[in-house]
Amino acid sequence: MKNQTTEMTTNLVISMPEDVQAKIDELKEENYYEGDMIAFIEEHGNDAFVEHYEEYVQCGEDYSYEAVDAFVDEFGIECIGHFTDAYYGQYDSEEQFAEQFVGDCYHNQLQDLPIVIDWTATWESNLRYDFHFVDGFVFNTF
Repeated sequence: MKNQTTEMTTNLVISMPEDVQAKIDELKEENYYEGDMIAFIEEHGNDAFVEHYEEYVQCGEDYSYEAVDAFVDEFGIECIGHFTDAYYGQYDSEEQFAEQFVGDCYHNQLQDLPIVIDWTATWESNLRYDFHFVDGFVFNTF
């Protein structure tokens, strides 16, 4: 079965445009996995592979592929260059992000105030316009 799969992959690569074949060969020499490259091409196309694959892999290794895939689903593969600046982390809810974000911005000031904060309303009325919450991942709109 493995030989048949390898043969199918080889035939698929041979039928690709020359620049894509060259990029696959180049990346295989750098120990990129051919199966992952083929899957990326099937999902995003030849041009996206040549232009964005290395950055996609770098972001996936530096952060997580789940976060990168959520970003790509929301903004498109052509925006992968903005991932590092846009990524704010993973949260259980918009409310959890709102509390963390406001806490980071105003540090100890909130503790001294005699107020109750509605984190859902904070997200809905303010933060949702500047951030995207996608499958638990938060991205700044750029």
